[in-house]
Amino acid sequence: MLQTYNVVIADTSCFILLDKINELELLHKLFGDIMTTDTIAIEFGKPLPVWVHIKEVADLHYQNILELEVDKGEASAISLAIETGLALLILDDLKARKVADKLLLTYTGTLGLLLKAKEKGLITAVRPILEKIQNTNFRFSKNVFADILKVAGE
Repeated sequence: MLQTYNVVIADTSCFILLDKINELELLHKLFGDIMTTDTIAIEFGKPLPVWVHIKEVADLHYQNILELEVDKGEASAISLAIETGLALLILDDLKARKVADKLLLTYTGTLGLLLKAKEKGLITAVRPILEKIQNTNFRFSKNVFADILKVAGE
Protein backbone atom coordinates (compact mmCIF):
# COMPACT_ATOMS: atom_id res chain seq x y z
CA MET A 1 0.00 0.00 0.00
CA LEU A 2 1.43 3.35 -1.04
CA GLN A 3 1.45 5.78 1.84
CA THR A 4 1.75 9.48 1.28
CA TYR A 5 2.77 11.96 3.94
CA ASN A 6 4.23 15.44 4.08
CA VAL A 7 5.50 15.35 7.64
CA VAL A 8 6.75 12.72 10.09
CA ILE A 9 5.72 13.12 13.73
CA ALA A 10 7.55 11.07 16.36
CA ASP A 11 6.32 10.16 19.83
CA THR A 12 8.51 10.01 22.91
CA SER A 13 9.12 6.25 22.86
CA CYS A 14 10.76 6.46 19.44
CA PHE A 15 13.18 9.17 20.57
CA ILE A 16 13.96 7.39 23.84
CA LEU A 17 14.52 3.99 22.27
CA LEU A 18 16.68 5.18 19.38
CA ASP A 19 18.67 7.39 21.76
CA LYS A 20 19.29 4.45 24.14
CA ILE A 21 20.79 2.36 21.33
CA ASN A 22 22.69 5.28 19.74
CA GLU A 23 20.58 5.17 16.56
CA LEU A 24 18.70 8.48 16.82
CA GLU A 25 20.38 9.71 13.64
CA LEU A 26 18.59 6.93 11.76
CA LEU A 27 15.39 8.99 11.97
CA HIS A 28 17.12 11.88 10.23
CA LYS A 29 18.60 9.61 7.56
CA LEU A 30 15.17 8.10 6.87
CA PHE A 31 13.03 11.21 6.81
CA GLY A 32 15.13 14.35 7.01
CA ASP A 33 13.35 16.69 9.37
CA ILE A 34 11.02 15.30 12.03
CA MET A 35 8.26 17.11 13.85
CA THR A 36 7.18 16.61 17.43
CA THR A 37 5.30 18.50 20.12
CA ASP A 38 6.55 20.48 23.08
CA THR A 39 4.92 17.87 25.36
CA ILE A 40 6.98 15.08 23.77
CA ALA A 41 10.16 17.16 23.89
CA ILE A 42 9.64 17.63 27.63
CA GLU A 43 8.91 13.91 28.11
CA PHE A 44 12.12 13.04 26.24
CA GLY A 45 14.02 15.11 28.78
CA LYS A 46 17.10 15.90 26.69
CA PRO A 47 17.83 18.42 23.98
CA LEU A 48 16.57 17.12 20.65
CA PRO A 49 18.71 17.35 17.50
CA VAL A 50 18.33 20.45 15.32
CA TRP A 51 16.48 18.42 12.68
CA VAL A 52 13.60 17.83 15.12
CA HIS A 53 11.15 20.71 14.94
CA ILE A 54 8.87 21.34 17.90
CA LYS A 55 5.38 22.55 17.15
CA GLU A 56 2.65 23.27 19.65
CA VAL A 57 -0.76 21.72 19.20
CA ALA A 58 -3.26 24.44 18.31
CA ASP A 59 -6.42 22.61 19.46
CA LEU A 60 -5.76 21.72 23.10
CA HIS A 61 -9.43 20.90 23.56
CA TYR A 62 -9.10 18.01 21.09
CA GLN A 63 -5.84 16.91 22.71
CA ASN A 64 -7.55 16.87 26.11
CA ILE A 65 -10.26 14.61 24.73
CA LEU A 66 -7.63 12.23 23.33
CA GLU A 67 -5.95 12.13 26.74
CA LEU A 68 -8.99 10.19 27.97
CA GLU A 69 -7.68 7.30 25.82
CA VAL A 70 -3.89 7.73 25.67
CA ASP A 71 -1.12 9.55 27.52
CA LYS A 72 -0.43 13.25 27.04
CA GLY A 73 2.51 12.80 24.63
CA GLU A 74 0.64 10.41 22.38
CA ALA A 75 -2.45 12.62 22.49
CA SER A 76 -0.35 15.61 21.42
CA ALA A 77 1.27 13.65 18.56
CA ILE A 78 -2.11 12.45 17.29
CA SER A 79 -3.59 15.95 17.59
CA LEU A 80 -0.66 17.44 15.69
CA ALA A 81 -1.04 14.80 12.96
CA ILE A 82 -4.69 15.71 12.53
CA GLU A 83 -3.90 19.44 12.42
CA THR A 84 -1.01 18.97 10.01
CA GLY A 85 -2.70 16.56 7.64
CA LEU A 86 -0.92 13.86 5.62
CA ALA A 87 1.37 12.95 8.50
CA LEU A 88 3.18 9.73 9.31
CA LEU A 89 3.00 9.09 13.04
CA ILE A 90 5.63 7.02 14.81
CA LEU A 91 3.75 5.35 17.66
CA ASP A 92 4.69 2.27 19.66
CA ASP A 93 1.84 2.16 22.17
CA LEU A 94 -1.00 -0.21 21.21
CA LYS A 95 -3.76 2.06 22.58
CA ALA A 96 -2.35 5.00 20.61
CA ARG A 97 -2.24 2.90 17.44
CA LYS A 98 -5.87 1.90 17.92
CA VAL A 99 -6.85 5.56 18.29
CA ALA A 100 -4.82 6.42 15.17
CA ASP A 101 -6.62 3.59 13.32
CA LYS A 102 -10.02 4.95 14.32
CA LEU A 103 -8.98 8.39 13.10
CA LEU A 104 -7.66 6.95 9.81
CA LEU A 105 -4.14 8.21 10.45
CA THR A 106 -1.01 6.67 8.93
CA TYR A 107 1.45 5.31 11.48
CA THR A 108 4.36 3.00 12.02
CA GLY A 109 6.34 1.89 15.03
CA THR A 110 9.99 2.25 15.85
CA LEU A 111 10.60 -1.36 14.82
CA GLY A 112 8.95 -0.67 11.47
CA LEU A 113 11.52 2.07 10.91
CA LEU A 114 14.24 -0.58 10.93
CA LEU A 115 12.61 -2.37 8.00
CA LYS A 116 12.31 0.90 6.12
CA ALA A 117 15.97 1.70 6.84
CA LYS A 118 17.08 -1.66 5.46
CA GLU A 119 14.82 -1.28 2.43
CA LYS A 120 16.44 2.09 1.69
CA GLY A 121 19.94 0.68 2.19
CA LEU A 122 20.65 2.80 5.26
CA ILE A 123 21.47 -0.30 7.32
CA THR A 124 22.72 -3.67 6.10
CA ALA A 125 20.96 -5.79 8.73
CA VAL A 126 18.07 -5.44 11.15
CA ARG A 127 19.14 -8.21 13.55
CA PRO A 128 22.00 -6.32 15.29
CA ILE A 129 19.74 -3.37 16.01
CA LEU A 130 16.93 -5.62 17.26
CA GLU A 131 19.44 -7.28 19.56
CA LYS A 132 20.50 -3.88 20.93
CA ILE A 133 16.82 -3.07 21.53
CA GLN A 134 16.41 -6.33 23.47
CA ASN A 135 18.99 -4.97 25.94
CA THR A 136 16.71 -2.04 26.79
CA ASN A 137 13.39 -1.95 28.63
CA PHE A 138 11.48 -1.90 25.30
CA ARG A 139 9.60 -5.18 25.09
CA PHE A 140 8.46 -7.17 22.09
CA SER A 141 7.77 -10.88 21.65
CA LYS A 142 9.96 -13.54 20.07
CA ASN A 143 7.30 -13.81 17.38
CA VAL A 144 7.64 -10.11 16.54
CA PHE A 145 11.44 -10.54 16.45
CA ALA A 146 11.10 -13.49 14.06
CA ASP A 147 8.49 -11.74 11.91
CA ILE A 148 10.66 -8.66 11.47
CA LEU A 149 13.66 -10.78 10.51
CA LYS A 150 11.52 -12.69 8.01
CA VAL A 151 10.25 -9.51 6.37
CA ALA A 152 13.84 -8.18 6.34
CA GLY A 153 15.01 -11.37 4.64
CA GLU A 154 17.38 -12.27 7.47
